[in-house]
Amino acid sequence: MLNLAVILEDSAREAPDHIAIVAAGTRMTYRELDQAANRVAHLLRSLGLEPGDRVVMQCPNVPDFPVVYFGILKAGCVVVPVNVLLRSREIAYHLRDSNAKAFFAFEDPFGSDAWDAFAANESCERFFQLGTSTPGRGVSTALWSALDCHSPTFESASTAADDTAVILYTSGTTGQPKGAQLTHANMLQNAQVASRLFGSEDHDVYLAALPLFHVFGLTCQLNTALLGGASVVLQPRFEPGETLVLMLRERVTVFAGVPTMYLALLAHAARSDPSDLDRLARHLRMANSGGSALPLEVLRQFKDRFGVQILEGYGLSETSPIATFNRTDRPTKPGSVGLPIWGVQVKVVDQDGHEVRDGELGEIVISGHNVMKGYHDRPDETAAAMRGGWFHTGDIGRRDDDGYFYVVDRAKDMIIRGGYNIYPRELEEVLMTHPAVSMVAVVGVPHPTHGDEVKAFIVPSAGADTTEDALVQWCRANMAAYKYPRLLEFRESLPLSGTGKILKRELIPAAAERN
Repeated sequence: MLNLAVILEDSAREAPDHIAIVAAGTRMTYRELDQAANRVAHLLRSLGLEPGDRVVMQCPNVPDFPVVYFGILKAGCVVVPVNVLLRSREIAYHLRDSNAKAFFAFEDPFGSDAWDAFAANESCERFFQLGTSTPGRGVSTALWSALDCHSPTFESASTAADDTAVILYTSGTTGQPKGAQLTHANMLQNAQVASRLFGSEDHDVYLAALPLFHVFGLTCQLNTALLGGASVVLQPRFEPGETLVLMLRERVTVFAGVPTMYLALLAHAARSDPSDLDRLARHLRMANSGGSALPLEVLRQFKDRFGVQILEGYGLSETSPIATFNRTDRPTKPGSVGLPIWGVQVKVVDQDGHEVRDGELGEIVISGHNVMKGYHDRPDETAAAMRGGWFHTGDIGRRDDDGYFYVVDRAKDMIIRGGYNIYPRELEEVLMTHPAVSMVAVVGVPHPTHGDEVKAFIVPSAGADTTEDALVQWCRANMAAYKYPRLLEFRESLPLSGTGKILKRELIPAAAERN
């Protein structure tokens, strides 16, 4: 037997009165969190749900999330977290594709779309409103009022290590989103490795600003923190000013974010009281980044301001997520995503699947305890992604002579201009060193003779004094002639996903139309 809920149960047994969850107006001990999750498990069983049944939850970072998450696991059911920004049609797809039997949705402001999606789905039998004490529509049930009659004790289901614990849907940048099936062993071992990599101290406090419906936040913040008996401060929506206030007030020791979050924190810190930032920095001992490449300039600025070296890692939803990480006991190489984690193999291969020499580019492939069991109900796509015992990531990278890995770009993002391969991340790194550039995304747009042309979308730094033409000329002086962006456009902001990644696919149509 191995049930991922053991993360919570063991910590609740060891330190029942320690604070597990901190949120606006709420401090929940490990005992209280465990008992609330037990009531959810009883509720699901009383409604006839059985181990293996899928349960969708659409919830921001509020106490309801860990309560429902662990309750589903305790009942032996499969958790299917979905993005809180999805609209009715998209939610309906996830309910249908996962064959969900029940749906927990936060009432406001997402309740209407959630209810409409549920009402249109005949196979999903139960709808529970989160964030409210009274039901609002139809046959819906308010979670907290429904739990009152259930026992605070529950014996968790005897699930096997290779049973599916969580289905996490990929972003769907190509085609419809696919559900990566992560097992109890996948998730538990990744949290255990993360705990070892991050280290632990008495009274550690994690700030969960990353959305918990995403694998980065779920594994590296919620699961890892509770495994180690730490407190988790929940922030429903990342906002840099509020984040800095929470880090200072709650004495946060561990922070995780994606590059756009670190950019926003640095911009806000420039306008903050230096003494507050100094007090914040005295508590912060660990900062890590993932999701996409972190510009070297951001690494430098963050260490200068907060005295902490951001440690980069690499992984995907299909790898639970951590596959590589920069370790505290080894030299950190800026720009590298580090070394393979314990129990995981990583290599770089050519188009025929043969491993390339160190320093050469190829596709990153991964094998180990972190790799998913497959995509839900998609045997052909599972077979295409998992070949010869290796998960093929679709990411282009290289390994250096010391075994450190570097992610160059997504294969699908590569720009081919006049027969030359151009990797957007490389150009973005250079552009980020210009003082007038706050954020940048480089994409390829159609060109009648070159195939692709390079275009950069720039968010200027506050008070920047430059022009598009001047910046293009700067690029020309600092980049090879075949690769510098001939096209450049200033924007007030760039489109971001719910997890803070820049949505380049939304920029490409605009770029093509304007040129």
